[in-house]
Amino acid sequence: MERDSGFLWDLVVVGGGAAGFFCAANLLEQHPDARILIVESSQKILSKVKISGGGRCNVTHACWEPKELVLNYPRGKKELLGPFHRFACGDTMEWFSNRGVELKIEEDGRVFPISDSSQTIIDCLIKHTLDKGIRLNLGCKITAIKTWEEGYILESKTGMLSTKNVLWATGGTESSYKVLADLGVQLDPRFPSLFSMNIADAKLKKMSGLAVPNAEVGIPRLKLNASGPLLITHWGISGPAVLKLSAFGAEKLAEIGYQTEITINWVGLLVEEILEMLEDDQKQYPKMKLAKLRCFPVLPKRLWSYLVFKAGLDEEAIFGSLAPKHLKKLAEELGKCELRMDGKTTYKEEFVTGGGIHLREINFKTMELKKLPGFYACGEVLNIDGVTGGFNFQNAWTGAFIAAEAMANDL
Repeated sequence: MERDSGFLWDLVVVGGGAAGFFCAANLLEQHPDARILIVESSQKILSKVKISGGGRCNVTHACWEPKELVLNYPRGKKELLGPFHRFACGDTMEWFSNRGVELKIEEDGRVFPISDSSQTIIDCLIKHTLDKGIRLNLGCKITAIKTWEEGYILESKTGMLSTKNVLWATGGTESSYKVLADLGVQLDPRFPSLFSMNIADAKLKKMSGLAVPNAEVGIPRLKLNASGPLLITHWGISGPAVLKLSAFGAEKLAEIGYQTEITINWVGLLVEEILEMLEDDQKQYPKMKLAKLRCFPVLPKRLWSYLVFKAGLDEEAIFGSLAPKHLKKLAEELGKCELRMDGKTTYKEEFVTGGGIHLREINFKTMELKKLPGFYACGEVLNIDGVTGGFNFQNAWTGAFIAAEAMANDL
């Protein structure tokens, strides 16, 4: 730890994650002689980058219009519109490409390094920060911050640091919020976002590992729904559709203790459309047993059997023998299956939190706290979070770039 003996840093970054390294790299490129220190309370840096996207690092998303891009943020949509006009997904891709990282856009719009390794992104960030002289202190937990005429004094158990500027990019950690609260920063309560839903149905959970390519999941109580791939797990349901729904319903779901009714449309059609298809197939395959019927090929066989059971029907029943009320019930299970959410399970690779620094505290033209000149914040520590797919990283890249630009103008 550098002790305060008259040495003044140009920037101390608190938090050794994506936002902190990206800001430091951009500031150093504009001011090669800038004195920059990154402090991290743990013994690891860029750990979230390491595990992102199953170890491949979902860098950003191929969404080019800011007005469309902000729709992927349950919290922060309004505030991010201006910043995304200055630095967004295409700019992120260009930034990494110009520094030797080849990227690819996958079918669903997610952007990954061609190497399919998050280490590629880590190596790039290190090359443009630590390898160029930016200092790093691990195991350095900032416990208090004081203002002074030159900037800020940061205190820890191992000493003090004096700096002109601070970038607070700690993510959603409880201890970091306490330091901010002591500074008088207004904070919104934290709550988990991006989580899987526990389902109180033992038969469903026995089908762990089955996936449906395009389902629609809804929470009628909250008037929310989301569509996309869905995965059945040993605790309930997950996958992009569920994670998106959890993000947009995160705050309300926390308030109701993650206990509510949900609906699933397994095949992406209206109940009336499904019923018509069943009626037509009944005429075409009147002698076929329900167990062998494949009206909807996208459904795994075991899931079809589950829905037949849930409709109160016997798999051995002859299709042509079903009464209209039976077809209607089966159509409802396919298009509006009702289940009970009974808790949540954190989706480890994409875990983020809502809550954090209240957005009215931030000047989004600079990412500076309005009441604390020279004190910047970006990333998950703000009350901004996105759905899965590279959007949370994009928020970090954008905020870090704008903060670096603002600091560069003042150095």
